[in-house]
Amino acid sequence: MNDSISILGGGSWGCALASMLSKEGKDVILWVRSHSQYEEMVNEKTNNKYLPGVKIPDTLKITNDLEEAINNRDIITLAVPTNSVRELLKTLEPMIRENQIFVNLAKGIEETTDLRISQVCNQILPKNKYCVISGPSHAEEVIRNIPTAVVCASIDPQVSEYIQNIFTTSSFRIYTNTDLVGVELGGALKNIVALGAGISDGVGFGDNTKAALMTRGLYEMAKLGVAMGANPDTFSGLAGVGDLIVTCTSMHSRNRRAGILIGQGYSLTDATNKVGMVVEGVKTTKAAYHISQNLNIEMPITNEIYSILYLGADVKSSSAKLMGREKKYELEILEFLKTNKI
Repeated sequence: MNDSISILGGGSWGCALASMLSKEGKDVILWVRSHSQYEEMVNEKTNNKYLPGVKIPDTLKITNDLEEAINNRDIITLAVPTNSVRELLKTLEPMIRENQIFVNLAKGIEETTDLRISQVCNQILPKNKYCVISGPSHAEEVIRNIPTAVVCASIDPQVSEYIQNIFTTSSFRIYTNTDLVGVELGGALKNIVALGAGISDGVGFGDNTKAALMTRGLYEMAKLGVAMGANPDTFSGLAGVGDLIVTCTSMHSRNRRAGILIGQGYSLTDATNKVGMVVEGVKTTKAAYHISQNLNIEMPITNEIYSILYLGADVKSSSAKLMGREKKYELEILEFLKTNKI
């Protein structure tokens, strides 16, 4: 292998990762779908919609041609929104070689199928190896070489270790994990909690409320994860609590920003339009709600956020429902894990 990298998607995360790797001397090419955005990035060396104020390095190769982007590339990196992955993979299918490795950056669950991205990839390209990179990694900081640590997960340890070696830089540290289910779910489900944290901020609640949402939200993440086959310890790592902290507390977070607007009284449509970029937690909330109902897993925070987003529930009424629930033993997850033989 020549360790050549293709990154598909000119949004903030794809652009940031491609720029970082290019500055490190890696053989990387970035595919940008929009022709106008491509022209801006090539001619102006900017990506003002997604990364305002940042210069794209001259060393980064950029293309508007999908076939050129993947031709003879060893690593194909998916940096498009979760619900665009299937369409992209179907377009790629006739062009892909079996020895090309897929790396997913999207953090979500497919809305129409309730599938994780690895499952979508396996349906369309079952012979290709796959891994996911997840964790607390705002693109706005990665592109500025601010120290960042993430996790790469694959069912094949050799794949995650290979990507670890290729993508690690002096400011971007990668750990490995074999719990693909847990890492994918951690990255997806934390966006639901971040929406809730933003709603809490927007309506005027305080730090106590946000801390409670984050803590009990992490419990819900782990509970659903275990029911779906994840290792509960993964949710104590970078893809779980690490990503949860940064997404619930930072204004870089699209999910938190959208939540703040909803808490201030904006409709879901107006809030997401105002953010101006894909808010992954919105569709993931619907998918997680459906999964929890099908598996009979109690997820009260997720249920209330679903009710606010999709059923028009009043924020303060949802808060009152959560506060008025039946009294619980805090560490009930221990009993849940015993019951599920973890």
